[in-house]
Amino acid sequence: MAALEVALLTDDFGITYVAENHSRATNVLYSITGAWSALEGSIVLWALILAGYTAVVLRQVRTTDDRLGTGALAVMGVVGVFFFGLVATVANPFGLEAVPPTDGAGGNPLLQDHVMVAFHPPMLYLGYVGFTVPFAFAMSALLLRQGGVDWLRRTRRANLVAWTSLTAGLVLGAWWSYEVLGWGGYWAWDPVENAALIPWLVATAFIHSAVVQIKRGMLQAWNFVLVLATFSLTILGTFLTRSSVVVSVHSFSQSPIGPALLGFFVLVLVVGFTLFALRGERIASMSRPESLVSREGAFLVNNLLLSLFAFVVLLGTVYPILVEAIVGSQVSVGRPFFDRMAVPLSFALLLAMGAGPFMPYRRATGALLWNRLRIPLLAGSTAAAAVVVAGVRSVGVVAVVLLAVTIAAAAVRQFVVTLPSATPRAALHLLRGQRAYWGGQLAHLGVAVVALAIAVSGGLATRASENLDLGGSLEFDGYSVTFDKTEEHREADRLITDAHLVFRTGDRVDYVATPRLTAFDNQPQAIGAPSVWNRPSGDIYVALSNLEPDSVAVNVYEYPLMSWLWAGGVLMAAGGLWALGGRRRRPAETTSTVSGPVGADGHA
Repeated sequence: MAALEVALLTDDFGITYVAENHSRATNVLYSITGAWSALEGSIVLWALILAGYTAVVLRQVRTTDDRLGTGALAVMGVVGVFFFGLVATVANPFGLEAVPPTDGAGGNPLLQDHVMVAFHPPMLYLGYVGFTVPFAFAMSALLLRQGGVDWLRRTRRANLVAWTSLTAGLVLGAWWSYEVLGWGGYWAWDPVENAALIPWLVATAFIHSAVVQIKRGMLQAWNFVLVLATFSLTILGTFLTRSSVVVSVHSFSQSPIGPALLGFFVLVLVVGFTLFALRGERIASMSRPESLVSREGAFLVNNLLLSLFAFVVLLGTVYPILVEAIVGSQVSVGRPFFDRMAVPLSFALLLAMGAGPFMPYRRATGALLWNRLRIPLLAGSTAAAAVVVAGVRSVGVVAVVLLAVTIAAAAVRQFVVTLPSATPRAALHLLRGQRAYWGGQLAHLGVAVVALAIAVSGGLATRASENLDLGGSLEFDGYSVTFDKTEEHREADRLITDAHLVFRTGDRVDYVATPRLTAFDNQPQAIGAPSVWNRPSGDIYVALSNLEPDSVAVNVYEYPLMSWLWAGGVLMAAGGLWALGGRRRRPAETTSTVSGPVGADGHA
């Protein structure tokens, strides 16, 4: 990676990768990010991160007597051989030009228009590659016929790092799409977006079921299945992104590594699940949840819903590929399918998430649940009623407000009743003493905020489209929007044309939106970028569909509570980071790290 960065920063066009994905006019930031902005460099980044995770595991394995750790290193070594083999063969970034050009072709313009390219891909890769660690330990445990929770304890930190990174990568990707692409949204159920969401859903299920196994000794076989599925889905996601089987703004076309990745995916599936079939009966958990009305029962329901959600998204993503491969005809699965399936599953997940963490283990009585949830339900019902009184008539929005506020209020109520005293020091001590539990509650709170933002910004959004001549106006959301002027400015490798649209209330200028079209020297088609006015009540989003010196075709959107979506994503990632903290436990320790606090009613 260092060699590749040096080649990019020194304009070494004798290297094919540099000649095809860089130019002298590229600034320093995008020269650096160019190392992972195309196919071969992205595989180098994957291999680099995999080497980092392997080094961390190597520090844990201090002797060959540690058979579980040694086996895990062997599995990680096999994965490493595959990815380094890609770098050395079909994804070699150091191929040489027969006649080095004086300048390069330049990179993908979409990857040179926002600083997020420096953060979104590396965070996704930290998540994707991180799931190699629990996969390696799970395979080692299966090979050794070694059940129990040791492999779960030893991979807890890697799980949380990978999950937190993938969460952050998904949120940053949605923000990037919203801020750069100018189509008026942040998630389009694009096949490559789905390829990152699917392993995130399965990994979330695994993190929850790992809690149940460590605490109650249940769901061990299910945990092995989830780990194998998560890692397999990261390879499948890499195949979708790095091959030409899907048309996506994210994918690299005409990729030579598609067959290799597909073959490795099949190999992982066959070897992993064959080994599980041969060993699973010996290491399966004998105990079962006493009742579905319990914390472990709620976690099981939550896991089934997450897995079903992942399967639905996977089916909608790969179905067109399978149909074209088998019968040769092209079909499409669009947004209506995903929305129709995702909405009811999301409501069910919110219900399970709202009640599960506040149930005791083994069995919950109706009186106990009512005692713990009556105040949160009252808060949620009050918020929903207030929304209806305010004029909202969307059933979906009202239902999400009810569930989201109930979840948030339940977490606050649980925190208050478990506080030993109402002081900041006592609160901090409680949070530090139960990092796993309260990190989970913080992540749940983030999910509730994200769900609320998605429902409100989508269900209550308004839109206007207009063709404006110079000096022309439209009325939108209480503002008079006037096309004031166009302005051009030249940068090293692009010509940027801004349209100035002035938002006024009476004679007062409230905001000047400057959506733009950028014409890159190496790209015949200009690329649009929106202007986003972030307000506490919601965003005003302005995008261009056409721009002339004296006229403009403009789309204006108003998205209520849009900033809450990004705040919720930050809370989710912060929950993972908080749960990650605390002292490291040695593999030999058997004390549970995940038990929740004891409430005022005496139930854990």
